[in-house]
Amino acid sequence: MKMHLELYASLMHLLPPGTSRHKREIKVAEGTSVQDIIDEYNIPLEMAHIVLVNGKFVCEDRTQHILEEQDVLSIWPPVAGG
Repeated sequence: MKMHLELYASLMHLLPPGTSRHKREIKVAEGTSVQDIIDEYNIPLEMAHIVLVNGKFVCEDRTQHILEEQDVLSIWPPVAGG
C-alpha cells in the first residue's frame, strides 16, 4: 500500500534518494506499524520525538499503531529554539 513519510529537521537526510524536500511517497506492506517505519528508516528512537499520523499525535505504543493506505506519517526530532 502507498503512504507518505515526512521527516523534518535533522532527520531529513534519512529519506530515500529522490525525495522532494521532506516528504516521500513509500510503499509498505499491510499491517505495517509506525515503529516498523521508524526501524526501517534507521531513525534513532530518541530522535523520533514528535510522531504524527495524519496530523494526530501518536501517543500510544508505536508498535500498536497500524498504518493505512494514504496515511501521512510525520516525524520530528527534539527541537529547541528561542
